[in-house]
Amino acid sequence: MKKGSTIGLVIVLLIFGYLFIPKILQRISDNNTITSNRSIKPGYTALDFIRLNGEAKKVPDFLFLNQDSIYISNEDFLGKVYVAEFFFSRCPSICPIMNKNMKVLYDQFGDREDFAIASFTIDPENDTPSALKKYAEGYVDKNPSWQFLTAEKATVYELANKGFNIFASINPAVSGGFEHQGYFALIDQEGFIRSRRDDYGNPIVYYMGIDQEDVQEQGVDQLLVDIEKLLNEK
Repeated sequence: MKKGSTIGLVIVLLIFGYLFIPKILQRISDNNTITSNRSIKPGYTALDFIRLNGEAKKVPDFLFLNQDSIYISNEDFLGKVYVAEFFFSRCPSICPIMNKNMKVLYDQFGDREDFAIASFTIDPENDTPSALKKYAEGYVDKNPSWQFLTAEKATVYELANKGFNIFASINPAVSGGFEHQGYFALIDQEGFIRSRRDDYGNPIVYYMGIDQEDVQEQGVDQLLVDIEKLLNEK
């Protein structure tokens, strides 16, 4: 190789290193490099993490009594995909619809050891373990994957409004004496809240537990697909 050509090649390499190597190193340090997973099928869309202040939102620690008077904590759900809701057994409006749809999920996945349902009552004064057990008989068989859970009032509302950011409140002016959002939350095996994206690319955050008019896909239909995704996510 001629001396002039060698000098030219060195200059090109120096320019490349000056322009591009810092950017490559920055991408690595920011964890922005793209990794390939050959086990993911083409067209697969992973579910989003719900982020608050830049951090993936995780269900906080909790300890409740279930319908069998057994203490159940968030740790009992680790390693499982589960769906959570806030309801009360005497609810005259949306709760029967929500639990009709929840039973669809229970019938589909309830016999799996890696799936569960958590129904937290917002009326702990009336929804004692024995009351919840009687209520549960209308929805579940001997499979224990659906937990109906109660705790002290302050604990319940702390978990709903701050832990899940699902609104629940006592309101004597409304039918049943309580108001709450008819949402289902989908939680992965490590306790993180997950969801699909809407048509605009934004996480939907929660799934509608009640039936909606003039929509192509109900929340329960979305969950049938997305639960399966999480169960198969390794």
